[in-house]
Amino acid sequence: MNNTNLVHQIDQLLPQTQCTRCGYPSCVEYAQAIAENRAEINQCPPGGEEGIRELAKLLNKSPIALNPEHGTIDERKIAFILEDKCIGCTLCIKACPVDAIVGANKMMHTVITTDCSGCDLCAPACPVDCIEMHPDPEPWTEVRKWHARSRYDASAKRKEDERKAREQRLIEQAQLLKKVAPESNSDTSKNDFIAQIMARAQNKN
Repeated sequence: MNNTNLVHQIDQLLPQTQCTRCGYPSCVEYAQAIAENRAEINQCPPGGEEGIRELAKLLNKSPIALNPEHGTIDERKIAFILEDKCIGCTLCIKACPVDAIVGANKMMHTVITTDCSGCDLCAPACPVDCIEMHPDPEPWTEVRKWHARSRYDASAKRKEDERKAREQRLIEQAQLLKKVAPESNSDTSKNDFIAQIMARAQNKN
């Protein structure tokens, strides 16, 4: 079995909550680490004991207890925003790996419960503690699991596209500024002028 196939099979067994508790940014990166023997099979609290057993079976290993350094096995939960306390800071929106929180700057936010993966990354990001984790009323089915994964992939692509677009704008702004910078015999004054404009552009982005 080649490494790509093994990573895929391991990834298929992970819960796809993208919670990062395993110590990796995503489920697939944890899968890669397991396949390359850089990580143990007991670092995923959402996967629970069943997940560890399935990974052990796939890899011909003995099941081991969850490593407590990565958390504890608990009932599944989803995020809930106390909307009367929300200040609209958007920090939870930025923290959500599956774009399950909607809202705008200085406006109330809310969680789309059907899209929430229960990763719990939004709660510590909230500066006013208006996010609670409530028991998930529905089982974490295969359909929900791969729905969360598709939303994660879409969110990651959107963020990468936005990053590239920002970089391209900065490049274009820099090229324009080189043409309109004040005439001076001093390269230092020109560079200072460009740096000031670039800093303002970055702050706007």
